[in-house]
Amino acid sequence: MAAQLEQAQNLTKESPQQAAALFSSVLFAEQSSGVTVAERETALLSLAALFERMQDAAALTKLINDSQSYLVSVSKAKSSKIIRTLVDRFSGIQGGQQPQISTCQSMIAWAKGENREYLRQALETRLASLYLDNQMYTEALALIAQLLTELKKLDDKMQLVEVHLLESRVYMALKNLAKSRAALTSARTSANSIYTPPPLQAQLDLQSGTLHAEEGDFKTAYSYFFETMEGLAVYVSPKDAASSSNDNSALQTGLSAAEVESRQLQAFAYMILCKIMLQQPDELAALLATGKTASKFRDRQVVVALQAVAKAQKQRSLADFEKALSAFRNELQSDELIRTHLTTLYDTLMEQNLVRLIEPYSKVEIAHISELIGLPIRVVEKKLSQMILDKVFHGILDQGNGCLVIFEEPKRDLTYDATLDTIKSLGLVVESLYEKAAAL
Repeated sequence: MAAQLEQAQNLTKESPQQAAALFSSVLFAEQSSGVTVAERETALLSLAALFERMQDAAALTKLINDSQSYLVSVSKAKSSKIIRTLVDRFSGIQGGQQPQISTCQSMIAWAKGENREYLRQALETRLASLYLDNQMYTEALALIAQLLTELKKLDDKMQLVEVHLLESRVYMALKNLAKSRAALTSARTSANSIYTPPPLQAQLDLQSGTLHAEEGDFKTAYSYFFETMEGLAVYVSPKDAASSSNDNSALQTGLSAAEVESRQLQAFAYMILCKIMLQQPDELAALLATGKTASKFRDRQVVVALQAVAKAQKQRSLADFEKALSAFRNELQSDELIRTHLTTLYDTLMEQNLVRLIEPYSKVEIAHISELIGLPIRVVEKKLSQMILDKVFHGILDQGNGCLVIFEEPKRDLTYDATLDTIKSLGLVVESLYEKAAAL
């Protein structure tokens, strides 16, 4: 059987169908054939990897369902690890999210039937994460609430940290920052009482930084993103820290080297974003020049895209900003945090430029402003009307003549404030007199 497995491995690239047939013959061979448990496991995992490479979600779903008889024969810990690995294989298949959800649900039902509570809870946590990725927030929150009730009774701190962290991410996606912060606080409280593996600690720091960024505290967010990147750097180089030598942490988090690198890149991109939002584009040169991680990610597309945005911000050039957004649309639009804050930055930069351009005038043609700023008349007109409504300046749009009329800022009449203060004082006097009259 070892020779058959080796032959199948050699055929995975040249003839994947033939390799799949060989792997299947080993996996589903009769008990009397002498196939060992380790060989069946190798065949199962190799077959799942092959179907992922072939982008065949249906075949992977069938494989997981058909392998349940084998999974019963191995230990619970081993089968739990194998099932989680198999379910995660859908992540590499384009359009595999719905089959992954269905498979996860069927395996949860199987785990319930086999009384494998730990596996069921692990799969339900993964299912809640899939619901979040598919924007099924109601289903995610319902499943999380059920899990939290069970885990608090069991006092499973590690799982509690993961579920609370997931809850925080769901509420943040719903823009409920108060509940998101409360869930994150609960996650940190549970994490403080146990050993937290570096990848899980990095996720906590990343979520903390994201929340601070959403609230506009980019200085604190930057420090959390830095901690995230450094924590993951220690995780991939365990010889640098004795605390990272625990093999169980790698199994619990299940992060591959590629996933760790992806999260490092995300944290590094967020660090650059924070510098941009803090109006400190000059500090990017020092950030990109220091450390092994910076040198590793310096030429990545998202980093190059953010550098182009920072350069446009430094020059206060909306045209360059537009070019950067257009040239790196995929990199800058795929991440919600980057997209949201760059949209805010673009609006702020446009306001600053418009205020600077209209400052010398009391009446100016909108077409002239459009020509100076390098944007379409429709866009400029819409932004000017918004600025008038927000009272950034006082004026009106004369659309008949295509002009902007700017007024001097009206002086505040303090008589109204004094009148309100007098009325308030009189009200207090009247209330005091009523109290005294009632006491007589």
